[in-house]
Amino acid sequence: MALLSVPLRRPWPLRAALGPWRGLSEAAGRRRSARELQEAEAGAPVYRYAGQQPKRRGRVFVWGFCFSGALGLPSFVAPDAGMRPRRVQPVPCRLETEEKISSAACGYGFTLLSSRTTDVTKVWGMGLNKDSQIGFHQSRRERTKGYEYVLKPSPVPLPLDKPQQTRVSQVSCGRAHSLVLTDTEGVFSMGNNSYGQCGRKVIEGEVYSDSQIINRLQEFEDRVVQVACGQDHSLFRTERGDVYSCGWGADGQTGLGHYNIVSTPTKLRGDIAGVRISQVATYGDCCLAVSEDGELFGWGNSEYLQLASVTESTQVNVPRHLPFKVGRVKEAACGGTVNALLNEEGHVFVWGYGILGKGPKLMETAVPEMIPPSLFGLSDFNPDVCVARIRCGLGQFAAVTNRGELFVWGKNVRGCLGIGRMEDQYFPWRVTLPGEVTDVACGVDHMVTLVKSFI
Repeated sequence: MALLSVPLRRPWPLRAALGPWRGLSEAAGRRRSARELQEAEAGAPVYRYAGQQPKRRGRVFVWGFCFSGALGLPSFVAPDAGMRPRRVQPVPCRLETEEKISSAACGYGFTLLSSRTTDVTKVWGMGLNKDSQIGFHQSRRERTKGYEYVLKPSPVPLPLDKPQQTRVSQVSCGRAHSLVLTDTEGVFSMGNNSYGQCGRKVIEGEVYSDSQIINRLQEFEDRVVQVACGQDHSLFRTERGDVYSCGWGADGQTGLGHYNIVSTPTKLRGDIAGVRISQVATYGDCCLAVSEDGELFGWGNSEYLQLASVTESTQVNVPRHLPFKVGRVKEAACGGTVNALLNEEGHVFVWGYGILGKGPKLMETAVPEMIPPSLFGLSDFNPDVCVARIRCGLGQFAAVTNRGELFVWGKNVRGCLGIGRMEDQYFPWRVTLPGEVTDVACGVDHMVTLVKSFI
């Protein structure tokens, strides 16, 4: 059924309509009344009704610190004459894009977006680009130089063999490097490679600004199905459930049994040897992995009690099993000093050091604490509500429910929570968005959300 535009008609008694003109002739009164009715009709509101099968549209909303260009809104950074630049966007703002974005990632002051399209352009970058972490974008003024800041979503050309057949599955961003995962041509990396986090040989004195190097990684035994960027390291999960890593290892975040840098993706052993891993998570210098059996493993930095349940050491260089009594783990999220996990019942558990979501009195814990489900909307009137996805930024959390509602809490650095105020948030708080949230990406001081319109 097509959309209908129906004007609102209000009853207009003939006697009331003719009252002011009783002295006029009957014909003149009718003409005058008809004109007034037409004017009333023209000024009445128009209601649009959706058809039986309306087409829902994908949309992108952004908020947080916008001065680096990470939100992709150039009018905020370089406004028209007479307007002041805007440093912070404290509430969600829609990013106008014609593309159907399927994956988003937030780095330290920059953003990557990708689409599963078969068009030549599949990835877009915006924000800080001093290390070419979102590719080379040539300056129009100086042809020999690139932009250090990209203020709007700009295409990132990938060196694909079959660009019209290959699709981009996922993007991930670290402090100054990025990973792009494709369905048939493997993983591509770009940006700063000082510690081998891009999976290629470290070159002493290499200049990363204005770099046009996009590296294809080919050191895996089978197909990579997930990538995750830490601060200066990278994780790769394969179809068989193996995990590979490369990059900076000073806190043990590469999980390879030492604290050196590694420039070639190498398979992890430890407690995950022979275990099929279904998800990996990292953002700072700590790493988590979830097995197909719902078990949780961790390695890397433990200065903030992330791994204190199994060791007193502040650095763990091999994956360790974390024997938490939280039920079967479905998903994990890893921040800078805070961690979270989601079990199969849709309950969220948090641990580490920082604002954990259970009020100002709980700032550190080595054992996961469950956040009351009622804070995510569970009640006698909504007994089926549960959390479906969790995410971490450097110091903030995000949770998406099975109803498509987004809840956030944690450090509200430069308005990165999108709740309309600048104070930190100690309990989950729902972000108002005009649609159903399908995914969210958290950074240091900004966030990106993928939304499906209601109709």
